[in-house]
This record gives sequence, C-alpha cells and structure tokens, in this order.
Amino acid sequence: MATKKIETVCGYSCTGCDHHKKECPGCEATRGKPFWTALANVECCPVYDCCVNERKLPHCGKCPDLVCERFTRFKDPGMTDEQAADCLAAMERELRARG
Repeated sequence: MATKKIETVCGYSCTGCDHHKKECPGCEATRGKPFWTALANVECCPVYDCCVNERKLPHCGKCPDLVCERFTRFKDPGMTDEQAADCLAAMERELRARG
C-alpha cells in the first residue's frame, strides 16, 4: 500500500485541493507563496515562513512547538469550525508520523 505524499511543510496534502495545479503548484514550488496569500494579504504563508525560512526545518513535524498559533491564524471560510479542527488534527497526525 502506497503512503500518501505530504506536499507541504504544514502537513496539508494538496492532492484534494481544487486549486492545486490550476492557480497553485503547491507551497514548495511557490516557496511559501501559494495563491491564497494574496487573498489573506500576507506576503508568505506564516507556517512555511517560520518552518523553512526561519527555523530551517524540512517540515513542522520537526518543530518542538507543533501545533502553534500559525496553524490556527487562517481558516478556510468554506469550512465549519468542526471541519477546520478535523483538518488541523489530520495535519498534526501526518507531521508527527513523519517525525
């Protein structure tokens, strides 16, 4: 059985994202500046910026501060609070499994 590839430093998988490969090639390809940063009025994804640019980590699973406020700062407006919490929990599980 193949393991699902994690495509972001935060543990979110771009595979199911409607924007992936259309207006967004993913955070690695954009160096933390995916399409939504313009919508959120930020220069760079705060999770990517902290993990890769500041802490020089390959992913947040290596960070002793996982899960920090950067994960909860932005929420997809199309998600309920429960859906956002479930997504966050899945991201954390993925990252902790990566170690």
